[in-house]
Amino acid sequence: MRHGFKGRRFARSVSHRKSMFANLAVSLIEHEQIVTTLPKAKDLRPIVEKLVTLGKRGDLHARRQVIAQIGNDDVVKRLFDVVAPRYATRNGGYLRIMKAGFRQGDNAPMAVIEFVDRDTSAKGAGDRARAEAEDTEGEAVAA
Repeated sequence: MRHGFKGRRFARSVSHRKSMFANLAVSLIEHEQIVTTLPKAKDLRPIVEKLVTLGKRGDLHARRQVIAQIGNDDVVKRLFDVVAPRYATRNGGYLRIMKAGFRQGDNAPMAVIEFVDRDTSAKGAGDRARAEAEDTEGEAVAA
């Protein structure tokens, strides 16, 4: 019996689970909306909400705590400079989870997790910038 054990395991080791949630948090902060399975979205919400609360604090110690948890300096800068000030007057409840049907392959329940009052232009902006950079790099090599 699993009495007293909190949270789902997702058939992963502790280190794999920790890095999976760090990667999901990075993607969510970067794009402000991601599609994942419903159980992962439900377990990701408290993690990211604590990161936003640290971002609202804004001091050096909070920044170092967030870097230790997700390990991406660019995303931490975005969290502290863009996302956290947006929720300065809000006391929690920064994320919304919406059910999005079932995945075609294995019928897993899917969900969209997004920031409340999110910036709609942020979705896919990093991917577009990366694609444009690769195109200009390819043209420079060809010339």
